[in-house]
Amino acid sequence: MNRFLRMLLLVLACMAAGCSQLPLRDSLRISLVGIEPLPGQGLELRMAMKLRVQNPNDTAVDFDGVALEVDLRGLSFASGVSDQVGSIPRYSESVISVPVTVSAISVLRQGLSFANGDRSSITYAIRGKIGGSMLGGSTFKSNGQVDLPTSLLGPNPP
Repeated sequence: MNRFLRMLLLVLACMAAGCSQLPLRDSLRISLVGIEPLPGQGLELRMAMKLRVQNPNDTAVDFDGVALEVDLRGLSFASGVSDQVGSIPRYSESVISVPVTVSAISVLRQGLSFANGDRSSITYAIRGKIGGSMLGGSTFKSNGQVDLPTSLLGPNPP
């Protein structure tokens, strides 16, 4: 048992030393910059979400695939994946497009939430993963709020 314990400690020490040699990177900065309609089927809605990916590191970041989920007003709204492959150069940025699907149930749920809640703004959250070779990729989250113009709310906003 004593020999097993020493071997285990040696393996853990080697793993810790190996992890300390990995380059430390700042997180990628990802924001939504546009939405374009796509053809859908049946009752689903399809959109291409344009994401600006900023690389604040001194080395390029290669990616292989993107997955994301979108919440509106705290409710699940859309999800999508893309098998896009690319690279974001050092201290640079790129715009990538991810097709997402919105189900009819999600649209109905959002309509009910909008009718029963605050109609002056819409909060959103986007979370996902950019696949890559370095430890499986990088996760991201972005959120914000869109204030609706009062002209859309009618003569007596809530």
